[in-house]
Amino acid sequence: MTDLMPETAFFAALEDARQPKHGGAHPFSRAWANGELSREQLGAWATQHFYYIDAVPQPFGHLFCRYPDLDARRHLLENLLGEENPDTPEKRHPDLLLKFAEACGRPRAQLLTAEERGEILPSTRAMRAWIWELTGFRHLAEASAGIMVALEGQLPTLYPKYVEAMHRMGFNDDELEFFHVHIEGDEEHADIGLQLTARYATTPELQARAIAAVRASAEMRWQLLDGIAGATLARQAA
Repeated sequence: MTDLMPETAFFAALEDARQPKHGGAHPFSRAWANGELSREQLGAWATQHFYYIDAVPQPFGHLFCRYPDLDARRHLLENLLGEENPDTPEKRHPDLLLKFAEACGRPRAQLLTAEERGEILPSTRAMRAWIWELTGFRHLAEASAGIMVALEGQLPTLYPKYVEAMHRMGFNDDELEFFHVHIEGDEEHADIGLQLTARYATTPELQARAIAAVRASAEMRWQLLDGIAGATLARQAA
């Protein structure tokens, strides 16, 4: 890449970069959307996902401190407050996931002690570490693209299919609140992520690095699902 891409073309390139490993195409996601997973298997997903997201407010706080622009910080602060919900702690996103896990038959204590009992998969650890790398060490263009565009940008297309399948399984909307709040919020986060990525990707090299960060984040989520599928679907087949 030798010239700075126009914004429209850059946005298209960012969104295209997540498509080859978009989580919706993963066999685990397809099985989920088709209603082929049991509550036990969904609980196994929740255990891994909880370990991944429970620490997210901390790296987000680090990224908040790195953003030089007030509107960028305000956006991330809104995102961070959504994760932590200090006014209504029971609505904190990780706690909503604990509620879902309980509906799957997994006590919250089991998720809270999963690491000590050796249940956290290497691919889950890698996903959590990648978020720390993006927010703490990568360029702001890479961080904005890798988190908001690549990861948050997938959820509005993933979670509605999951919710539809889980309704058929008998879950109610209170038990599925974790998914609903992400469907409602992450489409906006992804759009803002595109704008922030374009703001900080001021050279052709930084544009290329931002696109690569989207691709890497999508691959990391795919690997996360690979690990969960290997621990659940393969066991079911055996």
